[in-house]
Amino acid sequence: MTIPVLTTERLTLRGPRLSDFDAYAAFRASDRMAHLGGPVDRPTAWHQFCALGGQWILRGYGRWIVTLTGDDAPLGVVGLFHPDDWPEPEIAWSLFDGAEGRGIAQEAARAARDHAYGTLGWTTAISLVADDNRRSQALARRMGCTRDGTWQHNRLGDIPVWRHPAPEEIA
Repeated sequence: MTIPVLTTERLTLRGPRLSDFDAYAAFRASDRMAHLGGPVDRPTAWHQFCALGGQWILRGYGRWIVTLTGDDAPLGVVGLFHPDDWPEPEIAWSLFDGAEGRGIAQEAARAARDHAYGTLGWTTAISLVADDNRRSQALARRMGCTRDGTWQHNRLGDIPVWRHPAPEEIA
């Protein structure tokens, strides 16, 4: 399967490359992973990194590495996430250290949502955002999401569900 490349005004969303792993592993080992069940060690990060490509093969969609167009340095992982035990497909975002506060997550998440709705034909999507992750909650609101209950994760407990507006509500 070929992972599609998405571009926005400033960003390129592309499939993961081996050269992205060090930045990915550093993020996964950081305290910034507290909202996502981490930090994790490098071998665990490797398994998670490999899963980025694996979901594309198994589901036909997944998460992209985000870069500034013209600069291949990875800034984060944004895209369509749907593990086996998830309640429904999610639009997920995680930015690496130094990439926050520049509108990158919102620009990339909008591109991912546009792809999900326009190319894949999704009619709904969620984002799971921890109660103490204020920045991601603010992003969910800017994306037009509304709180829609909670979901019980087997390791992380109750996670708030943020419902994205339907395609016709953002067209």
